[in-house]
Amino acid sequence: MFSRKQKHVVLKFFSMFSVIRGYNILLILLAQYLAALFIFAPELSLKDVVLDPKLFMLILACAASIAGGYIINNFYDSEKDLINRPNKSMLDKLVSQNTKLSFYFVLNFSAIIMASYVSFRAVCFFSIYIFFIWFYSHKLKRYTFIGNIISALLTITPFFILFIYYKNFTSVIFLHAVYLFLLILIRELVKDLENIKGDLTLNYKTIPIVYGVTHSKLLISFLVFFTGVTIYFILKYHDLGYMLYYFYLSFFLLSIFILLLWLVQSKKYMLGLHNLIKFIIFCGVVSIVLIDVSRIQSYLT
Repeated sequence: MFSRKQKHVVLKFFSMFSVIRGYNILLILLAQYLAALFIFAPELSLKDVVLDPKLFMLILACAASIAGGYIINNFYDSEKDLINRPNKSMLDKLVSQNTKLSFYFVLNFSAIIMASYVSFRAVCFFSIYIFFIWFYSHKLKRYTFIGNIISALLTITPFFILFIYYKNFTSVIFLHAVYLFLLILIRELVKDLENIKGDLTLNYKTIPIVYGVTHSKLLISFLVFFTGVTIYFILKYHDLGYMLYYFYLSFFLLSIFILLLWLVQSKKYMLGLHNLIKFIIFCGVVSIVLIDVSRIQSYLT
């Protein structure tokens, strides 16, 4: 049995894991390595990718800067989260704000140190990335739609570092990036519908508050339509092997998503729609292993 002190330490660990969204970071780490293996550098062996020390440092720097971003976002959103997510907020409060901020600076400093192992350009990249994460949390997220776009761009930025590292860019990579960007943007807009109460209380100028719920749903529907168009072009012009079944599944789930979006109203159901988009993204990460690597190699040559 754990002593009272040990239980307190365990709870603090889970509290910090919740603050930095450890499950999201682990998924991003997995996605980066799979993208490197099957999309950005399919000509390299598993050993060449996994044991590449510079790639390892870049991915660790991404993890540290993203974790820092979640901390600073949690810091600025503490009042809003208390309204929108009271249970999670109480868990997060087990770690003091001073401890969170100290860990924030340690993580960002660590990211810069790890980036310096790769190159000076990597240091500049992560310095700018860390600054924009802070600026988004401090200012930009309060502005109508701009905050949503910046959040989606910041989320896909860790994959942009792979593009820079491997120095390749093809239509298949571009379409995958657009597809992921649209899914994340849809997720951000659904979160706004889910968090109307807290956003209204703290004067966040989100689309549902400024233009209304109906206009917000229309915009989400418009983005889902373009996601479907992106899926069409991916399937029509690129042979990805068995990963095509993921895109069929994605199209089916997005069709259900649109139907439910217009049928449901309560916050509980909006949370379900939010989780459905997260599930589609998770399945996309896992299904990368189904890509026909030989086809990707042909696009890169």
